[in-house]
Amino acid sequence: MKITKKIILAIEKEAKKYFIGASGCHDWTHVERVRNLALQIGKKEKADLGVIEIAALWHDIARKKEMQSKGKICHAQESAKLAKPILKKYKLDKEQIDNILHCIEAHRFRKSLAPKTIEAKVIYDADKLDSIGAVGIGRDFLFAGYHKTALYTGKEKYYAQRGIDRSYTVDDTGIMEYEFKLKRIKDKILTKTGKKFAQERHDFMVKFFDRFWQEVEGEK
Repeated sequence: MKITKKIILAIEKEAKKYFIGASGCHDWTHVERVRNLALQIGKKEKADLGVIEIAALWHDIARKKEMQSKGKICHAQESAKLAKPILKKYKLDKEQIDNILHCIEAHRFRKSLAPKTIEAKVIYDADKLDSIGAVGIGRDFLFAGYHKTALYTGKEKYYAQRGIDRSYTVDDTGIMEYEFKLKRIKDKILTKTGKKFAQERHDFMVKFFDRFWQEVEGEK
């Protein structure tokens, strides 16, 4: 079935309800940026743009729920669960629904479910790209602020080098997120188009955090 603009607008309206009161690090502006990036990448990669757009709109609808639970709920799995009856309501083809749900479930960095379709790879890349670069830095500190962590603890590199995940703890600072996750994202991007975006964003981010520690040490 053809995914029309009318269907997308209706699904978008339903998705927005889940972001009322969401933190700035995962609010509706994040969804819009992921959609824009995904559509750009999807065009280059010759993917199904209808599937991509719907998946982008719904990929984080349970994110607020996960943050409130301090990570006890997997937002990717929960988002797919919430999306399924909505997609069926709009009478999309089974193949389209399955692909959209896979895109949603496979977009999370820390989960072992790998994106298999080109559409899922595009959504994964777009979501990851929004977590690095200038916007990614801003979101990083917004997330840490939401959980009322310190600016930094000085233990970030120690934990990251040993693979110790301190998510949703008092050690989960913006710097911890960078050391544990963000600095590695560039090498996890899946599409050729996404890799081009990633390198520039990564380079900008590395310079920022290098400068951060220079200022902490009084070198600048």
